[in-house]
Amino acid sequence: MYNVIKFENLGHNRFGWLDARHHFSFGRYYNPDRMGFKDLRVINDDIVAANTGFDPHPHDNMEIITYVRKGAITHKDSMGNEGRTAAGDIQVMSAGTGVTHSEYNLEDEETKLYQIWIMPNEQDVAPRWEAKSFPKQEGQTELSLLVSGDKNDSDALFIHADAKIYGGVFKEGQTVTHPIPEAGYLLVSSGEVSLDGQTLQAGDGVEITKTDHITLAMLSDAEILVINLKN
Repeated sequence: MYNVIKFENLGHNRFGWLDARHHFSFGRYYNPDRMGFKDLRVINDDIVAANTGFDPHPHDNMEIITYVRKGAITHKDSMGNEGRTAAGDIQVMSAGTGVTHSEYNLEDEETKLYQIWIMPNEQDVAPRWEAKSFPKQEGQTELSLLVSGDKNDSDALFIHADAKIYGGVFKEGQTVTHPIPEAGYLLVSSGEVSLDGQTLQAGDGVEITKTDHITLAMLSDAEILVINLKN
């Protein structure tokens, strides 16, 4: 079963330096019908203007994942971590007992990113931050595992959550099948794809339930993320 959320129907806030689209209620955008999906609480599709960003602010008991699609974001936190995450790469932060951090676009171009919040499966863990550059695969034929709540997935970034995040960049004409053991959320980061005959465009999202897999046909070059979740 698919529930398609079109880009034009997402929540929208603009603050001059930030153009934010919200898949779920967040900040000034409130929709009682869009409070989350399974353990997903936030997916923000953000464009951050050059040389601006999020000033220091606190979080606790949330798993926060940032997937950079264009440009780069520079992270600094109260644990002493600092790092720059560039397009195609990911950072994760377990807020746990509490952490303060900032996220700035220090580049001379806008940065586009997904910020994803997932409810933790354990409260009050020790805060942590980690980032990783993933190999950019030519001729990719399946989605790559990027983030996982399973410590056995040693090549992925770890989060304290019952979720896995997969991503990939594919060529026009490719077809990709991906398993959905319980539930999932699909994000079309760029391009145009067909999901069982439904055309999805850049910025669209899909809640996926009651199916054991999805098959995506690339109608153009496309970048895809899929978040596998527990029911």
